[in-house]
Amino acid sequence: MTIVIYHARLIDGTGTVYDRGTLVVRGSKISAVGPSRTLTIPKGARRINGRGLTILPGLIDCHVHLCLGGEADVVGALESEDPSLRLLKSASYAKATLDAGFTTVRDVGARDHSIFALQQAVDSGLVRGPRIVGAGLAICMIGGHARFIGREVEGTEQVRRAVMEQIAAGAGVIKVIASGGVLTPNTSPDEAQMTMEELSAAVDAARQAEKKVAAHAHGASGMRNAILAGVRSIEHATLLDEEAGALMKRYGVYMVPTLSALATTAACRPSCGIPESALDKAKAMTKRHKVSFKSAHQGGISIAMGTDAGTPFNYHGENAQELERMVALGMTPMEAIVASTATAARLIGIQDSVGRLARGMEADLVVLKGNPLQRIDVLQDRDKIMGVMKAGTFVSGPLARSDS
Repeated sequence: MTIVIYHARLIDGTGTVYDRGTLVVRGSKISAVGPSRTLTIPKGARRINGRGLTILPGLIDCHVHLCLGGEADVVGALESEDPSLRLLKSASYAKATLDAGFTTVRDVGARDHSIFALQQAVDSGLVRGPRIVGAGLAICMIGGHARFIGREVEGTEQVRRAVMEQIAAGAGVIKVIASGGVLTPNTSPDEAQMTMEELSAAVDAARQAEKKVAAHAHGASGMRNAILAGVRSIEHATLLDEEAGALMKRYGVYMVPTLSALATTAACRPSCGIPESALDKAKAMTKRHKVSFKSAHQGGISIAMGTDAGTPFNYHGENAQELERMVALGMTPMEAIVASTATAARLIGIQDSVGRLARGMEADLVVLKGNPLQRIDVLQDRDKIMGVMKAGTFVSGPLARSDS
């Protein structure tokens, strides 16, 4: 089937805009894109008048946890709930994410390997959801942060074994924990976790399987260790200092800021149900997190969008709030969109198939009523999302319903 959307505003994911553009989808691919005056609509195609509409690539969230549901005490909820029920909930979170215009996510820490079963279910069409690039279990030190979604290791041999077993189970990315965190009691975000040797062993083992490593790191010392070990991205980068920022720029390491995670946690009152230790840590770091983001943006560090969706009150399906937060801290709307499309795709390593509106790319699209370059928050208004397309098929929104 051929679908043509004409006379629409096209935002291609790299910074280019066609104010009166036409996009042609044939099968699962984009077959043509450009100014309307230069393209001919094929005979027999489904024609959609795009006046007043904006088309952009399917959005990409580089940091989610589909096993978490945004509960106040996510650790307690995860540990007390039957794994089968949690997997079913994860499937519903995946659907909510897709409906919000996010056609790809990178899941960087799961309760178990069921994330790979969910990925297979999505790929086979059994359930509706975004493409999932999953890490499975995060790799952490014994007693370290994220052990509730992690595998505890000690020494380089255990690290290598853990990496290889994650990849054998289906991991598309490896997640390591290089500092303490917010949600795990008795861990300090400032303190480094895992040794340089362990982090380097993880990167080396992943590289042999042609996989990249994402490192959780709030504190600057953990960031430095992870960067020098060769990781691809720093998740959070909350307490970035000048040295860590310079290293990120030098080695081309991406920042995935997850502004929404600390913001939604820190906004809660003590009676909201978030454990006191987590709430205190979030409130203490929120202002510094904003400063770190501004520094990274002004310093030219590559920033890829990620929300940490699933953490307290940071719900799946509300992922687009991250773009508004990035714009509030100095990004232009276009920069936020690029961070959520082409840049995010490059980080994950799927830039040849998604993240841009270009001939030969997978037809992952969001069709909006309105202009996100003028009001980035339009991406959060479900009534403005006219259609979400994944691999050439409208899967959500009025345009999908008109197909059925």
